[in-house]
Amino acid sequence: KMAEKQEEPSNAQNGEPDNAEEGEGKKKKKVKREDLPPFEIVTGERLPAIFFKFQFRNVEYSSGRNKTFLCYVVETQGKEAVTSRGYLEDEHAAAHAEMAFFNTILPTCQAGARHDVTWYVSSSPCVTCAQRICEALRKNKGLRLTIMVGRLFMWEEPEMQAALRSMKEAGCKLRIMKPQDFEYVWKNFVEQEEGEEAKSFVPWEDIQENFQYYEEKLAEIL
Repeated sequence: KMAEKQEEPSNAQNGEPDNAEEGEGKKKKKVKREDLPPFEIVTGERLPAIFFKFQFRNVEYSSGRNKTFLCYVVETQGKEAVTSRGYLEDEHAAAHAEMAFFNTILPTCQAGARHDVTWYVSSSPCVTCAQRICEALRKNKGLRLTIMVGRLFMWEEPEMQAALRSMKEAGCKLRIMKPQDFEYVWKNFVEQEEGEEAKSFVPWEDIQENFQYYEEKLAEIL
């Protein structure tokens, strides 16, 4: 069993109140429509390094990591090949970054063209987002989606396992991020301080063991 890290984020790291009980379980809560906070999504080209170091860390114990950070690369094979990239971040538990990608990013891409999309996500999609991903892939035959995930979200839940399998059946490629993938995100999606030379990626302790742990779990589920 991989090492559990019971660290708490500071407000600055997470942009949310420190509350261990909310943690990843926040997404699990069923909320009535009228109770949902306003739909708000943060978008940009590069995320702060402090967010990356906390949110993307591939630990099993994920207290405080109650947001999804989604970095994307869209390669459009149309009249001209175009590559676009950026990141999305949930500002509220009600509006997940995966949904926002389909609502705000994909519609701006060339209609009728083939889109090869790669996501680098801090944790795997919840059941509702998994359903939306399946719908999008079935509707849009020109869409190819690969999702690289740092951690598996609530993978012990049977409905979550079924959702992961349904994504695979719909044609989505699911992968666990290797240390090299974290380094790729660091180089391409994380802010470097102005005036400083780009800092090289420093892998955290257990990054390789945690990758292997999640890779085995995903293989068993799929």
